[in-house]
Amino acid sequence: MSRTCRLPLSPLNRGSAFALLCLLLGTFEVDALSLVLKNSDNVTCLQAQWQMNFTIRYETVNHGLKNVTIDVPSDVTFDGSDCGADGNLIQVKIHFGSGFFWNVNFTRETSAYAIEFISFSYDTSDNNTFPDAKMKGKVNATFEVEEIEIPFNQVLECHEVITVTEANVTHNYWDIALEVFIENNTVSTTEYFWDKDTLITPKTALTAVPVPPTKPVPKEKPHPGTYSVKNGSDICLLATMGLQLNITNDKETSLLNINPNTTDYHGECLKESAMLWLNDNSSYLEFLFAVKNGSRFYLKGVNVSLTFVNGSDFVAANNNLSYWDAPIGSSYMCNKEDVVAVSDTFQINTFDLRVQPFNVVKGKYSTALEYSLDDDNIVIPVIVGVGLAGLIVIIMVAYIIGRRKIRAGYQTL
Repeated sequence: MSRTCRLPLSPLNRGSAFALLCLLLGTFEVDALSLVLKNSDNVTCLQAQWQMNFTIRYETVNHGLKNVTIDVPSDVTFDGSDCGADGNLIQVKIHFGSGFFWNVNFTRETSAYAIEFISFSYDTSDNNTFPDAKMKGKVNATFEVEEIEIPFNQVLECHEVITVTEANVTHNYWDIALEVFIENNTVSTTEYFWDKDTLITPKTALTAVPVPPTKPVPKEKPHPGTYSVKNGSDICLLATMGLQLNITNDKETSLLNINPNTTDYHGECLKESAMLWLNDNSSYLEFLFAVKNGSRFYLKGVNVSLTFVNGSDFVAANNNLSYWDAPIGSSYMCNKEDVVAVSDTFQINTFDLRVQPFNVVKGKYSTALEYSLDDDNIVIPVIVGVGLAGLIVIIMVAYIIGRRKIRAGYQTL
């Protein structure tokens, strides 16, 4: 079958860029997916329809290779998808089946929007899908997308099947209609089509992690680990933190300490966002940092995927957080125990935290903005001391005034 994605473009040199966009919104389904994404004010920021499936090649215990084709079921969820707090970042996230996850980020530019990356993960410990896989664990592949700009107020359409094979995953996408950063809550009636074979050269990071036999219940606070992300040869993100996952599943609460000695980590540093991914045994944890007002950074999102001993999965996501706020060019520090509340069923307890997701110089932390909790033990005594000193001054002034009045009375007599 021919691969066609038609789009009569103005002369903006977007060849492979539009081709890749046609790939982005179609990763998992035979039945058409449909998404209308709205912000907190009920204003539509994205509308999309597309169809998709993919084939994964994996190594078996007999050292052979096997292919499995995945069709996305109808009960897919879009948990974690959001329009962004400032209207400059839109995320589409899809969860389905036993640990399948797909994510794409769109960012607003001056006169067009761009695609930052797509991320896809699956779990070969799912014995129904990968019964004889040699490597058991979660696999994450991130495709960094560069030099893609799509004009506003246009509906991008791709109707024919587009097939892309990258590493061990083959993606099929078709029947795509997409508009991002919809203006004035009105979907455009202008359609764009493009005729050209697709070309994609993603940057990919793959990690497979074995599943542990048990999930330990921590009795002590977790040891802090130091994690870093590189952009080329330069470190662009630094994080030091002890992490304890607090999970409520089937009305039971359990704690899981992240062991830095057995944790694989990687990530991405982009213009307006940065990501850190941690794989600790059966736990996959994603931190999303974003820029606000061009001068500060903060923790915008957390996504977690866990596999329990009984084979059940736990997923939680929230991309409307506002933690760890500090000026760009500095780091954020909190030495006390703190809590990141992700959802009603999941939170992260942090210890000895220090992060700098932007403007890392020579691989070292910049001056830290310390969280106010660290100063509680100092601030409270200072306040009490100042209050007592003020009270003493008031008493002394009252005493002196009283003495003067008594002396004045004696002189009159």
